[in-house]
Amino acid sequence: MLPASAFSAILALAPAILAAPAAAPQAEYTSAPATPIAAPVPDPPTVPVTDVTVHGPYTGGPATTTGALTASVLGQSIAPLPPNPTATTYPSDGMLHDPEPAPYTPAGGLGTNGTEPVYNAKSDFDFESLALALYQEWIELDLFHFGLAKFSVKDFEDAGLTANDRFLIEFMADQEVGHATLVTNILGAAAPKQCIEYNYPVNTVREFVDFCQKLTRFGESGVYGFLNHLDSREAGQLLLQSISTEARQQMIFRQFDGLFPMPVWFEAGIPQSWAWTLLAPYISSCPANQTRLAWQNFPALYIENNPNAARINANLTGFGETVGNTSSAPLDDTVVPEKDACLRKMIGMDCSPAITQNRSIPLSFPGRQVYFSWDEPGKPVGPNNSYITAAGGLAPAPVYVAWVNQLNLTYTDLTVTEPNKGYTFQPNTSTFAGDPAVNGTMFVALTSENITLTPFNLSIINPYVFAGPALYQAG
Repeated sequence: MLPASAFSAILALAPAILAAPAAAPQAEYTSAPATPIAAPVPDPPTVPVTDVTVHGPYTGGPATTTGALTASVLGQSIAPLPPNPTATTYPSDGMLHDPEPAPYTPAGGLGTNGTEPVYNAKSDFDFESLALALYQEWIELDLFHFGLAKFSVKDFEDAGLTANDRFLIEFMADQEVGHATLVTNILGAAAPKQCIEYNYPVNTVREFVDFCQKLTRFGESGVYGFLNHLDSREAGQLLLQSISTEARQQMIFRQFDGLFPMPVWFEAGIPQSWAWTLLAPYISSCPANQTRLAWQNFPALYIENNPNAARINANLTGFGETVGNTSSAPLDDTVVPEKDACLRKMIGMDCSPAITQNRSIPLSFPGRQVYFSWDEPGKPVGPNNSYITAAGGLAPAPVYVAWVNQLNLTYTDLTVTEPNKGYTFQPNTSTFAGDPAVNGTMFVALTSENITLTPFNLSIINPYVFAGPALYQAG
């Protein structure tokens, strides 16, 4: 209801025919004092960003510094140990067993005792893991801008992507500025800088989008693999809030790619050396005195008949239907005849960009024969060709194919047909009933042993990896 003073003022402005015979005194209206506006808080600065203008393979001379960053090494592998004796002592019966430190605050947890958080690296493991994540943020920032600059509006529209979709890609690039700023602030002055040349194997919008969904896949999974091992719980919290955004990016690029957006119940985590193996081939050169990484670069693994999602029936994929000779190469949509292409086809066959697509013919199936080739160790790779690939110290030859996806590590036998070539068959395994483990964009590697591991200790597999990983487009 209006206050009496305001109501009187309104009546005073009414037409004369509504006025009372005797003129009423006009009420005096006094406005309330204006609320002072707080001075604007300065925006925290973002890390300096430079548009990368050169893209292509490394053309410089031999690197003056080669190999991963290293210190004295205590052993060839980390031996699996039994569970901690206290790991199963909590009764887990739904009751409280210790005094609460505050109301509604059950006892336990890490970093919950009121100590002020410090968001920094607290070990070599922390710094090297976060530095790897920063390399990933930098390349995503450049890749998203690269695609928007390389392809015309018509190119995007021919691929079924609108101005709104292009703006979303630009916004995702802006997100990467924030992510790079965050990790740089955590690491400090020695944080890796933005590199000066990248190399992307894309010639069409569809290839660009497919490459983005693959690159964000191993970027996301690479963080999941180390996040809960960080000594710095504080930095882990911030990185979690960053990688959650990355997960959305990966799903969006799957939607742009005409794929089912999330065909799995769980997302896989992979070791840092797997992520670095997949990432390094796309970094041509970095600034002088760039901070180096300690992670291993395994020899490249290639899937010769990786399912081509540009086909109505990906089971008809031939050999070499990818662009570029890398372990996460995007699909090649130019080799697919028009009658076999799925863009703008009827329901069940269509792979046009959409919120979701439910394709009648799956991209892969249990029992599918999958062909591989792989490089020998000792190949220069990565920034300035300054890293050298190496097999695991306990991997004299490839014997098994390790399939890593969701919560599962599954092995199949590798049949070697000739030097550096072989095949296996896609396994039929599930995480739980109704959830085939082999689905989505997933990881395969060649190993010398078939040791049993779980998501939390998967990195113990590294000494047994001969080549890989590669990304398999299972669904």
